[in-house]
Amino acid sequence: MSFHRFVPLVLFVLTLVCGLEQANGFQAWTSFQNGGLVSAEPVMPTSWSPSEGLKWKVDLVGYGQSTPVVFDNQIYVTSISGPEKEQVHVQAFATDSGKEVWQYEANNSTPEKNNSYVSRAAPSPVCDAEGVICFFEGGNLVALTHEGTVRWEMDLTKTQGDVKARHGIAASLEHNKDHVFVWVERETDPYVLALKKADGKVVWRSAGLGTTSWSSPRLIDVGESQHLVLSGSGKIAGLDPVTGKRLWDFTDIGGNTTPTPVQVGNGRFLIGASAGRGEAADGKTAKSNGVVQIESKGDDYEVSWLWTAKRATSSFGSPMFHDNRAYFVNRQGVVFCLDTETGEEVYAQRVPSGSVWATPLALHGNVYLFGKGGVTTIIESADELEEIATNDLWEATSQRAGAMGGPVLYAATPLADSLVLRRGDTLYCVGKAAESK
Repeated sequence: MSFHRFVPLVLFVLTLVCGLEQANGFQAWTSFQNGGLVSAEPVMPTSWSPSEGLKWKVDLVGYGQSTPVVFDNQIYVTSISGPEKEQVHVQAFATDSGKEVWQYEANNSTPEKNNSYVSRAAPSPVCDAEGVICFFEGGNLVALTHEGTVRWEMDLTKTQGDVKARHGIAASLEHNKDHVFVWVERETDPYVLALKKADGKVVWRSAGLGTTSWSSPRLIDVGESQHLVLSGSGKIAGLDPVTGKRLWDFTDIGGNTTPTPVQVGNGRFLIGASAGRGEAADGKTAKSNGVVQIESKGDDYEVSWLWTAKRATSSFGSPMFHDNRAYFVNRQGVVFCLDTETGEEVYAQRVPSGSVWATPLALHGNVYLFGKGGVTTIIESADELEEIATNDLWEATSQRAGAMGGPVLYAATPLADSLVLRRGDTLYCVGKAAESK
């Protein structure tokens, strides 16, 4: 069952210049981490609180852990609801006001007890000029127009079997111009699908990693082509996104269950590792944070570490790259800044934001660290740590230490001059216009 509600659209031009897709004269943040390009140029807000700096705030119809995506003047966000996650939801909101434009609802293909130990609408959607495509851990896959009309729907449990996985499926969708990539790293027979965006038809199906993962697939530029890179505990693999052929495997790694690869140059990507969610510490974990490089060797590829960090580790959030520096934030809230060419440590210092589950962003020369408890620390991109501001998004004083059971800040998405911040049940927009009031 589906229903849709509509309000008039208002044109909204984004001015992000790095890591954004140009379409129909507008720009957008079209996927999880915007494809790993986590920098943008507009001047962003640096000060907000529960009572000041909010442009708008909306309660979501359900709960979710996915990243909002943006195209033109609309934000798309997914969630689930019900004690057994019986319903899946997609909501579209106007970027300028937070007003709901439409909502899609459907029955969950695989209901499962709704609790904090299993993913809850964790996969992030993708969007382009044609609309938005959303995936839910129960197996629901749906493509919608920007007006909320269903283009096509698919139940992966009917075509590919049960999706049961430890702590649920969390991999976000990845996409290119014509195809969307779905990674289901389930307990048995894990797989990756490439589907046509236009009609949902399967182009190819390949085997997954056969390991534990809540990471997301990432397209990485390698020479004149791309590799679809998958990262899971003790293994990274590269697939040909055109054919699905496995191109290489890399196993000199451990603890890499959650952070997603982030490109730092042609054939190079950052990878992070920690003890992982529910995973025992791995002897390789401490030396599994760094830059991996892919080199073409005739018909084959050689994959190796360019460098590994001496002591940097990650939390659930991915590392990020900006201005020739790599940033890793560990579970204790220590930010490690490293030179991306050499791996040499520039500095390491604890910040008030604490552990991060959202990927940091580099915005107008500043690095935003989004603490899981709703505290964002903003630091200058420089060779010494200089804290510009630390802001509470909600009354979160007790959460600065990362107390269990409290609300979680899962994601941040930039607009033209503001930030959309997503916690499980609420969407916030902080921005310049509200600051000046």
